[in-house]
Amino acid sequence: MNHALFALINGYAGRNGTIDSIAVAVAEYLPLLFIAYLGYLWFFREESREEVLLTGFGVSLALTANLAITLSYYHPRPFMEHAVNLLIQHAPETSFPSDHATFMLALSFMLASFRRFRGIGMLFIFLALAGGFARVFCGVHYPFDIAGSFTVAMAATGLSRSLLHAPLSALSRVVLGRYDIIAAKLAAAKRQ
Repeated sequence: MNHALFALINGYAGRNGTIDSIAVAVAEYLPLLFIAYLGYLWFFREESREEVLLTGFGVSLALTANLAITLSYYHPRPFMEHAVNLLIQHAPETSFPSDHATFMLALSFMLASFRRFRGIGMLFIFLALAGGFARVFCGVHYPFDIAGSFTVAMAATGLSRSLLHAPLSALSRVVLGRYDIIAAKLAAAKRQ
């Protein structure tokens, strides 16, 4: 079923140069939009810095889980097993789960878990799924790789927001306190 669904999606790759270019751009560069948004929150919405740090912790937990999975379970990429319409060159390595999709989904789920970022978080979930779809379209992931990323990201978000929320909040306050001290010292040095 995984391969059949992959073949259906990837079968449309290579038919239209414009669609292929959009899919490649989404598959490769969409995570930069997510990073840019966190950068915007950090530098221009100072009241959001704790949520940015908590989101970073959640994403780190999800990517650490991905690493543990890839060390214990190997699943070849589609182009390693079948003839595919490959639009992106990629190293022949394990494909489950997708790091790109896990990163984007964990970031999206974390943002959506904060009341004031629920709307943008939901939009980012949609974009993350589009990014995962694009990676399947481009031939570097199976659909189940994206489903695995969804599961890992949900679990990491749930763990971060429930069991780890209090210690992560305390840690984020310490980090923010240190950041403020360093920023103040740099500003003072710059004025001299």
